Parts: sequence; structure tokens; C-alpha cells
Amino acid sequence: MKVLGIETSCDETGAAVVSDGTHIMSNVVWSQVAVHHAYGGVVPELASRKHIEKIVPVVDEALSPAGLNGDSLDGIAVTCGPGLVGALLVGLSFAKAYSYARGLPLVGVDHLQGHIISVYLEPDPPAFPFVALLVSGGHTNLEYVINPTHSEHMGHTRDDAAGEAFDKVAKLLGLGYPGGEVIDKLSRKGDSERIKFPRALLKNEEFDFSFSGIKTAVARFVHGQEKGSALSIHDIAAGFQEAVVDVLVQKAILAVQTKRCEHLAVVGGVASNSRLRERIRYEAERAGICVHIPEADLCKDNAAMIAAVGYHYLREGKTAALDLDAYSKLKRL
Repeated sequence: MKVLGIETSCDETGAAVVSDGTHIMSNVVWSQVAVHHAYGGVVPELASRKHIEKIVPVVDEALSPAGLNGDSLDGIAVTCGPGLVGALLVGLSFAKAYSYARGLPLVGVDHLQGHIISVYLEPDPPAFPFVALLVSGGHTNLEYVINPTHSEHMGHTRDDAAGEAFDKVAKLLGLGYPGGEVIDKLSRKGDSERIKFPRALLKNEEFDFSFSGIKTAVARFVHGQEKGSALSIHDIAAGFQEAVVDVLVQKAILAVQTKRCEHLAVVGGVASNSRLRERIRYEAERAGICVHIPEADLCKDNAAMIAAVGYHYLREGKTAALDLDAYSKLKRL
């Protein structure tokens, strides 16, 4: 079964063709980072306009290397939320029109479920059930994944998501947007032990997160620093990153142990962070847990993960009508 996936939840226009939910035939992403860089973050109206410009050529590019056309597809899967509503509606409108014109079944996919199932696009996916730590710019969740289309929610961030904290701290330090990659890079030259930032909820046995406090702590530290201080921006970045990673790793390991399962998936944009990947693998090995982390390109927003989820919905006969709508806020998976 070949499924065309469409992803426009934020600032990447994505289209992909996935066969049988696991084999990527094509995966095209057009990023808007250069467009939004000057503003220090995503401007929703600009994102929507760029999606309108790029959606048709991106889909054409995804179909071309796969040697396909609309008649060769078995269905269309499109992200319907959560995300920027204007951006989502561009992809949703295109998918509805394409579905109607080609007579193809349409499936609406939750963006976060797509991230979770991205591990099934890798050669060695986890067995069900497993725990997923989902860390992205807008969400930080722990999910107990029962099957490809259903998860039991365990915890989420009470305020800023981990990726959002990275972006805000990067902006505070004058590092530009997006912040995750630049902080990761700077941290490699810093000493994470020189500055001890707070670890929110680290001793709390619940599975919720909070990252607004760490952002405030960094701001107070920077504003209170004396001129000529020996502490470099590399040390600040390293101390901040270590504090975030500590919380993510400890909560994720505890969640797996609580559920008494053997597998942990780490997904979402922040899962490409080198320190998080290093620490989670080390701590998981010590605890006898098998970790699954997609390659960096599959951690970012992409349409292949949407097509992969769509395959499972189509197999179950769960299709959507043409009145399928977008939603901005998180729904329980």
C-alpha cells in the first residue's frame, strides 16, 4: 500500500510517499528557516504564505523519484493538528482537493502520533508496547504506546516545551533562530559543570515537565554576570543544555521502569540533540532498556512519518470525510 503524506504544521512544507508503513520511497522537505531567521522565530502568516507557494512543487517532487502519479497511490494522509492553524489548512486543503480529484481515501493524522511512529521507518523498530519521549519545539510528552494508532498519555510539559526553551535561551544569548542546533554546537566547547541551573520537577515522581524556570534562571544569570567574567557563552549553553537533558533522561527512564517494558523511543526535533542522544543511550544501557532514536532527518518535521501513520489508519478502514478540520491544540492520542 502506497500512501502520500502531507505535512504543513509549522514552517516546513513536506510531502512523502511511504510503502506499507515502513519503506520510504521519497521524503521531500522545504524548510522556511531562512524566511523566519530575521524575526527570531516563526511568523505564522509568513509560514502560511510560503506553504501556499511550495505545496504543489513539493508534492510533485515527492511523486517524481518514487516513479508515481496520483493513480499509483492508495491513499493520502495529512497532518490536521496540532500546529499553526493557517499553515495546517494549506496542507489540509491541498490533500482534500487531491483526494477528491483522484478518488483516493483521505486520512487525518495527529502530528505527534507521526513523530512517535517515525521509529518504524528505521530498520530496528521497538516492539509494542513501548514508552515514547516526544520532545519538539512545541511539545514535551511521555506516551505509553499501545499500537500504531493509540497511546496512553503519561505526562507533558506544564509550560514551555524543551525545544521552545532552547529557542528562547538562544534568543536571550543572541544566537539567533533556530536555537537548538546552535546551543548543541556551542555546548561541545563548554563545561556543563561550571554553572548549575535548576532541574525542575526532577524529584517529582509524576511525569510532567516544566522548562520555563530554567529559561528564567539563565536570563537572571546572564543579566547578573559581571563584565569580564571568565564564564563563556559556551559554559552557559552547556550548563543550560545539561539541565534540560537531565530532566528528560531521568523522567523517560522512570517512565519505562514504571510501565515495566523494555523499549524506549526518543522522537521529535529535540531528539536530534547530540547530548540527549548520548545521555539517554548511556542511562538506558545501565538500566537494561533498549533505546530507539530515528536518524536526525526523521526527528524533524517530515511527511514520511505522517504517511506511515496513515497506512495504519487505512488498514483499519478509518478514513476521513472532506469536512475534516484542523486543530491547533494538543489532543490526547
